[in-house]
Amino acid sequence: MTKEECFYLGKIAKKFSFKGEVLIYLDTDEPELYENLESVFVECSKHLVPFFISNSSLHKNDFLRVRFEDVSNEEEADAILGNHVYLPLNMLPKLSGNKFYFHEVIGFNIIDKRLGNVGKIVSINDSAAQPLFEVLKGDTEILIPMIDQFLVKIDRDNQQVEMDLPEGLIEMYL
Repeated sequence: MTKEECFYLGKIAKKFSFKGEVLIYLDTDEPELYENLESVFVECSKHLVPFFISNSSLHKNDFLRVRFEDVSNEEEADAILGNHVYLPLNMLPKLSGNKFYFHEVIGFNIIDKRLGNVGKIVSINDSAAQPLFEVLKGDTEILIPMIDQFLVKIDRDNQQVEMDLPEGLIEMYL
């Protein structure tokens, strides 16, 4: 399993008990969806390693308290502390309407109500305060803010993101 075939679920944040239990910080709006997992992939030395879960429960909203089958003491828990946790993409809940996962719109075209086809989404920049679509039109990179008011429709069948962009936003790049 590679990272490209997975999504980021969270991070092993801290130890919970002397028996090797850990708390995984869940980077999700719906932590209850991940309460009864059988296994996860833990990133160890840049490789995804399957870890099987013997039991788990939600802890203080955003944390999953986990006992892994092969982690039975504090030293073994220390070895995975701070590591990122992943799940296969097919375990993501399906979204509909204008809700979408960032990875699923890569390759979609941005269609503006006024200008038509603006270009193809090549990536998402979520390191700024506002996530941005990184769009390529020919050799020109265009950054489009992901603002709900701009978003008209996610058309999964035609691989398009329909938007109503303010006048001048696209023109300043061209």
